[in-house]
Amino acid sequence: QLQLVESGGGLVQPGGSLRLSCAASGFTFRYYAIGWFQQAPGKEREGVSCISFSDGSTTYADSVMGRFTISGDNGRKTVYLQMNSLKPEDTGVYYCAARPGACSKTSTSFPRWGQGTQVTVSS
Repeated sequence: QLQLVESGGGLVQPGGSLRLSCAASGFTFRYYAIGWFQQAPGKEREGVSCISFSDGSTTYADSVMGRFTISGDNGRKTVYLQMNSLKPEDTGVYYCAARPGACSKTSTSFPRWGQGTQVTVSS
């Protein structure tokens, strides 16, 4: 019932920007946290950012602090990840995921996942 659909990925040059979207359905948005995770080639899935709609808190990985901004539109049930000043290290498949309550950096604590959207940062 709970579904998450990512979009907005693409190919950009270093220093460019993308805005990823995570459209959610089938659950009460305000009870959940939505996280963005990056799976870079050959690496484990890592938390990038998260927003909890239960208390409005947000989190960011140190590597994206000051470059990425997470936001949510409760009416549209959509979470956005604005990605600026992109670096080659940002390349990977980006997934959004949902869990009840608070944010978490642990991917295994998120029970529901989208299908992912590819982000490639390359010259």
